[in-house]
Amino acid sequence: YLALKIKQAELAVPQLYTTLHRRTCSSGTAPRITTHYTIHPRDKDPRWEGIEMERFADEADVVIVGGGPAGLSAAIRLKQLANEHEKELRVCLVEKASQIGAHTLSGACLEPSALTELFPDWKERGAPLNTPVTEDVFSILTEKHRIPVPMLPGLPMRNHGNYIVRLGNFVRWLGEQAEELGVELYPGYAASEVLFHEDGSVKGIATNDVGIAKDGSPKDIFERGMELHAKVTLFGEGCHGHLAKQLYKQFNLRENCEPQTYAIGLKEIGLDYSNPYMSPFREFQRWKHHPFVAPTLEGGHRIAYGARALNEGGLQSIPKLTFPGGLLIGCSPGFMNVPKIKGTHTAMKSGMLAAEAIFSKITAENVDSETTGLHVPEYSDSLKSSWVWKELYSVRNIRPSFHNYFGLYGGMIYTGIFYWILRGKEPWTLKHCGLDANQLKPAKDCTPIDYPKPDGKISFDLLSSVALSGTNHEGDQPPHLTLKDDSVPVARNLGIYDGPEQRFCPAGVYEYVPLETGDGMRLQINAQNCVHCKTCDIKDPSQNINWVVPEGGGGPAYNGM
Repeated sequence: YLALKIKQAELAVPQLYTTLHRRTCSSGTAPRITTHYTIHPRDKDPRWEGIEMERFADEADVVIVGGGPAGLSAAIRLKQLANEHEKELRVCLVEKASQIGAHTLSGACLEPSALTELFPDWKERGAPLNTPVTEDVFSILTEKHRIPVPMLPGLPMRNHGNYIVRLGNFVRWLGEQAEELGVELYPGYAASEVLFHEDGSVKGIATNDVGIAKDGSPKDIFERGMELHAKVTLFGEGCHGHLAKQLYKQFNLRENCEPQTYAIGLKEIGLDYSNPYMSPFREFQRWKHHPFVAPTLEGGHRIAYGARALNEGGLQSIPKLTFPGGLLIGCSPGFMNVPKIKGTHTAMKSGMLAAEAIFSKITAENVDSETTGLHVPEYSDSLKSSWVWKELYSVRNIRPSFHNYFGLYGGMIYTGIFYWILRGKEPWTLKHCGLDANQLKPAKDCTPIDYPKPDGKISFDLLSSVALSGTNHEGDQPPHLTLKDDSVPVARNLGIYDGPEQRFCPAGVYEYVPLETGDGMRLQINAQNCVHCKTCDIKDPSQNINWVVPEGGGGPAYNGM
């Protein structure tokens, strides 16, 4: 399993770039970095005068944003119900990747419970679950040795009955099943905007405009995106979704939950670390040289690379899931079971429950709704009475238990007592330690980390790794890594934290370079190398970075990762 996972995480495709693409900035105390229209509105830009801005609009019963396990499961279940009840139902799904599954990254060990509910005959249908787990090895690694930890029956880390899969291939297979049922799939179309009715309910989404130059001006080939309207819109964008962030604010969905906490899927390094000198990518490279890990990798060949953030907040961090006109599903709100390191089965089930909750409303002849966009609070009720909620409740205290005086060992002791013995029935719920962005300490209070140089056999440099991610974006477009204030990176991030974005980004997108005048530094954003992991948006200590979608089809090209 370890060998497979590493090959998937660093899986040789043609060299993507001989050098990383660069952006330059004008001189001045705060060089102009951001040119995106979300920061600099086009209605105030004379270059956009006279440009046709009307969008074509289309109608569907349900629009789903995101072609991952949750979105596809919701689409499939909706069409299954429509067929069972002999109803006509138009379901449209938009996905920002060029192909279904191309942005899916996971060394997944899949629990097939939700899949079996969705397709009891999944084996006969040819689902790509071909490698059942035969053995679990769980260890605590010291600097040179390992401490074996017994995998007792009932512990969440035990994988008996699960399958090792390439999640991108599984998602692609789900897409094929959805198309056979009549779901309209639109890969290469990035949902860039939430649309609202006059009463404030969600009306649908708009896809991104294309043909905008890097400086924010319209090209001759400029085309407006299109609008997709629906009775209900399901948002399944994945971890830290761009539109979900807008919805959290619009409907105050996070009012009664804790801040989400995250990890980055290189080595499951939690993004709540405090040392700004830490580099998740270089920690991963160093980890591969551990005496217990290295023998598995020696003689292997690196053929690809990727990274992705994942939710670790659990039950405490789940926001309100419903609002007029829409629902949140999958890893967008965050249903990952952290000690299992599994969220595919819970994401799929959330999509299925959402489909079942909205089906009766969208097919009813006389719909009783206070808003134009349908509000379906029944989804939250059904989720809370499902095995998803029971599972997340039982492990709710494991992740925050590691934030204690005894650290790792204290968390393990807590897990052994209160999960293995009591199955999470303790009458209290522990809290997380706040936003991951707030955990960094000033650089002056931390010790720089001296990472070993990569050997080119087991460990590798960042630039050659990014080249193996298949990442590609249209070069002449505004950077989709936008800054709310272009002066903040140098004044605060570099001045206080020694520029942590140049280390926490696993794709070399951010770097500080000397000003052309030689009298200071500026932030350079290499947006074309972005692998869409969302780490920068999460970990930026100033919360000044806002990740928005680039032109549809851009990003990594994970081949079955």
